[in-house]
Amino acid sequence: MKVFIITEGSRNIGFGHITRCISLYQAFKKRGIIPKFIINGDDTIKDLLKGLNYQIFNWLDEKSRLFEKVKDADIAIVDSYLANISFYNTLSDLVKLAVYIDDNKRLNYPKGVVVNGNIYAEGVNYPKKDGVKYLLGTKYIPLRKEFWEVSEKKIKEKVGSIMITFGGDDMRNMTPKILKFLRENYPELKKNVIVGNAFQNIDEIKKSADKNTNLIYYPDVKEIKEIMLESDIAISAGGQTLYELARVGVPTIGICVAENQLRSVKGWKKTGFLEYVGWYNKNDVLEKIKDAVEYLKNVKTRESKSKIAKKFIDGKGSLRIYNQLVGKSFYENIISFK
Repeated sequence: MKVFIITEGSRNIGFGHITRCISLYQAFKKRGIIPKFIINGDDTIKDLLKGLNYQIFNWLDEKSRLFEKVKDADIAIVDSYLANISFYNTLSDLVKLAVYIDDNKRLNYPKGVVVNGNIYAEGVNYPKKDGVKYLLGTKYIPLRKEFWEVSEKKIKEKVGSIMITFGGDDMRNMTPKILKFLRENYPELKKNVIVGNAFQNIDEIKKSADKNTNLIYYPDVKEIKEIMLESDIAISAGGQTLYELARVGVPTIGICVAENQLRSVKGWKKTGFLEYVGWYNKNDVLEKIKDAVEYLKNVKTRESKSKIAKKFIDGKGSLRIYNQLVGKSFYENIISFK
């Protein structure tokens, strides 16, 4: 079976698309199919892609090169905020089954499968169209294989450690700001700080650290999972990491750092899992973080939030997507879509 996964990611636009596409790659690989990964990106993404069958080139500018590669593929999966509708129309005509990872009904997609695994996905008013199938909701959120099976997280009586994670790039420079705030207000807490490989603010982070700060440089996904299991609470942006934290069951304080995260943080707040403190640039964000930390000191509150999160995310999303695409209904899908 010929399968392509097409996406984008870089220091400037972040790594969330690549992260969730890796999980789809892993689901196919588990079933003995090695996809070809094509990424529009820079050198900062290479560590993420170790051991994968990938190629980096600007497929948005070199569409004909991409289309030549994918022609007659069994499945082509696209996860992009940049590709336009004509790109999708052409792709849909070239391959047997086109799959579109979507977050916010970005386009009126052509025939194929639209996947939106976000917490709010079932409330998105997608158009009903012949030849378009939708896989919606958190049972279809693709998480990397390290999150398919997760040990039971122990919720401790007292909060002793806090994880700070702002993705691979910390584009809003939040890590040093929050670390300094925690140093001044919670010197006794162990601070587990994730430092991504596209961070531009490492010197500032070092200056904000105290003796209880554990700076974790460029961790792989296994290390990230271990830090999540160890940390009593987390402070996170609203991207893909939020779903990994929910999978592990880490009571989390969420900060919105980009417009495309807003529905996600609000959706998680509504479930009762996330303590959402608002936008990164609001004057009262640190004060709200303090209130949230105080609130999460209660062990019963943390137990409840951990339980809620795990009810929504079981880690099997990418395997479910695979089963939908390649299961018994695969050829029926092709027949009905063509």
